[in-house]
Amino acid sequence: MDKNTFTGLFLIMAIIAGSIYFLKPSEADLKKERAVQHQDSLKKAGVAAAAAAKTAAKFDTAKTAKIDSALLKMPFGAASVGKEEFVTIENKELLIKLSTQGGKVASVELKNYKTFDKKPLVLFSGDNNQFGLKFAAGVANINTNNYYFTPSAKALTVAEKDSGSVTMRLSYSPTQYIDYIYSLKGDGFKLGLTIKPTGLDAVIANSSTYNLNWAASLHKQEKDMKQERQYSTVYYYNTDGDVDYLSEAKDDQKNISDKKMAWVGFKQHFFSNVLIAKNTIAKTDIAVATDVNDTTDVKQMKADLSLTRAADGSLPLEFYFGPNRFNTLKDQGHDLDKMVNLGWGPLKYINRFAVLPVFNFLNKFNWNYGLIILVLTVLLKLVLSPLTYKSYLSMAKMRVLKPEMDEIKAKVGEDNPTLLQQEYLKLYKKAGVNPLGGCLPLLIQMPIVIAFFRFFPSLFELRGESFLWMHDLSTYDSVIKFAPVAFLGGVNHVSLMCLLMTISTLIYTYFNNQISGATGQMKYIGYITPIVFLFTLNSYPAGLNYYYFLANMFTFLQQYLIKFMVDDKKIHAQIQENKKKPEDTKKKKSGFSAKMEEMMRQQQQIQANKNKKS
Repeated sequence: MDKNTFTGLFLIMAIIAGSIYFLKPSEADLKKERAVQHQDSLKKAGVAAAAAAKTAAKFDTAKTAKIDSALLKMPFGAASVGKEEFVTIENKELLIKLSTQGGKVASVELKNYKTFDKKPLVLFSGDNNQFGLKFAAGVANINTNNYYFTPSAKALTVAEKDSGSVTMRLSYSPTQYIDYIYSLKGDGFKLGLTIKPTGLDAVIANSSTYNLNWAASLHKQEKDMKQERQYSTVYYYNTDGDVDYLSEAKDDQKNISDKKMAWVGFKQHFFSNVLIAKNTIAKTDIAVATDVNDTTDVKQMKADLSLTRAADGSLPLEFYFGPNRFNTLKDQGHDLDKMVNLGWGPLKYINRFAVLPVFNFLNKFNWNYGLIILVLTVLLKLVLSPLTYKSYLSMAKMRVLKPEMDEIKAKVGEDNPTLLQQEYLKLYKKAGVNPLGGCLPLLIQMPIVIAFFRFFPSLFELRGESFLWMHDLSTYDSVIKFAPVAFLGGVNHVSLMCLLMTISTLIYTYFNNQISGATGQMKYIGYITPIVFLFTLNSYPAGLNYYYFLANMFTFLQQYLIKFMVDDKKIHAQIQENKKKPEDTKKKKSGFSAKMEEMMRQQQQIQANKNKKS
C-alpha cells in the first residue's frame, strides 16, 4: 500500500474519531439544555413529573371529606376513598408488592440480584408508577389507578414446583366488579395478570378493546448513570415479528395505529419490565423521558395501550420482570431476546450467530469471564490469521518496493501527482503487487471489531464480574478519580484498562510503521486515533477495553511470528522475476485496474491542458 492510501485511511479514521469526541458538547452544556427542554418534553410525551404523579395518585382525605357523599353516588364511588395497603407475593426470583390503590404492581425486587453498591435491586416503586384501565362509566371517566381494590389474601409465597394466585377486586356492587387476577409460578420471572370484568355490561360502554395506562420511573441500578441511560428506552414488538425502540439519546414518543403490537417493554441497560398481550394491542402510544435533575431514577417511561378483549370480555396479560440476559429472554418466548441490541445490519448477525454461540460455549466451562474473553480473542485471531498474514505480506512487498518508488518520485517530481501515481501503478503492475493488499484484509476485519463495540456493552453476563483489578467488567474501572472536567465532557476518572489499551495501540502502530516502511507525515498520523479513543472509550466497559487490549497484543504476536516466515530477500527476488516477465497485452485487465488507469489518463490530460493555458 502506498503512502497516500495509508494517509487517506488514517486521516478518515482520525477525522471520524475526532469529530465524535471533540465536537461533542460538554456534559454541563448538555445538562443545561436538557433541563430547559425537559418540561416541554414531559408534556409532549405525556410522562408526568413526580409531584404531579403524587397528586394524581393520592386522595387528600381532609379535603375530600366534605364531598364523600357526592363521591359515593358516582360509579365506583365507594372505592374512591381508602387507605393504601400492600400484598406481598413472591417466588424464587421475584418479590412483588401489589397495592390496594389501583390493584397494581407497586414494586418489583429481583431477589437474586443486587445494585452496583450491593443494595436490593428494586426495578421500580413509589407514586411515579401507574397502571390503570381507563373507561367511561355513566358520566364519570374512570381510571382504576386511582381507586381502591380489595385483596383476596394478605400475602402469597409460591414454592418452586407450585403456583398460586391473588385477586385484587374493584367493586361497583356486590355482583358487579373488576378482578385483577395475579398468578405466579414457583420459579421464573413472569407474573400472569388476567383482568376480568363481571356484570358491568350495562355500566361500561360496550367495546372490543380496553384502554390501559402503564407508566414507570425506573430506578438506577448501575454505577454509571450516563451509560445506563444510554442503553435504556421503550421497546415494542409487533405481530409481524419486527422489533423497534424509541430513541436512547433523547426524549421521544410514538403513536402506532397501523400495526398490532404483541408486547411493550420498559428496558433498562441490564433489566426489563415487559407487558405481553396475549390478544394483541390494537393501538399503542409510547413515550420515554429523562429528568436530568433526578439522580435516583434512570428514565420515565409510559405506554397508553388499546388492548383487545378475549371472547369472554377478559384481558389476558403477562409481565416479565427480569434480566436482559440473551438466553434468559429467549427462554421466555415472544422473541423477547430481540431487546438485546447487538448492533445494526451485518453487525447484529455477526454477534448473534457467530460471537454469541462461541461465548455461550465457553461459558459452559464456568471460567472467570476475564479468561473467557481471553480465549474468545485467541479463537478470533486464529480464524483471522490468514487475513493478518496477507496484510503483513502485502506491506512487506510495499516496503521492498519503496526504494524504487523513491527513485520514481525523484525522477518525476511531486509537481505532477497524477503522473506520479500513474508511474507507481506501472511499477505495481510489473512487480505483481497490489497496493491495496495491506488494507483490504484490515477492512474485512473491521466489521468484527465494530461488532464487539456493541457486543460487550450489551452482555449481561459481565455485570458484577471481576477480573484482576477490575471489579465490574460491565462498566469502567476507575483507578484514578478527580473533579469532573467540563471540556472533556464531565470526565472524572481514568480507566487503567483503557489506558493500557491505548498504550498497546500506540506500540502496535509503531511496529506497524516499521513493517510498512512508513515515513514522513504518514509515520505520525496513525498515532492520532489511539489518543482520541483514549478519551472516547474511557467510560466504556472494562471488558470491551480488555478485549481491544488483548486483540492488539495477539496481533503484535502474530506479526512477530509471521516475520520469521517472510524473507524480504525472497520477496525482492520474486518481484524482480515478475518484472522480467513479458507483459501480456491481451490479458484482460481487472475492472479496478482499468478504471484506475482511465482516471489517471483523464487527470493527466486535464493537467496537460492547464499547463498549455498557463
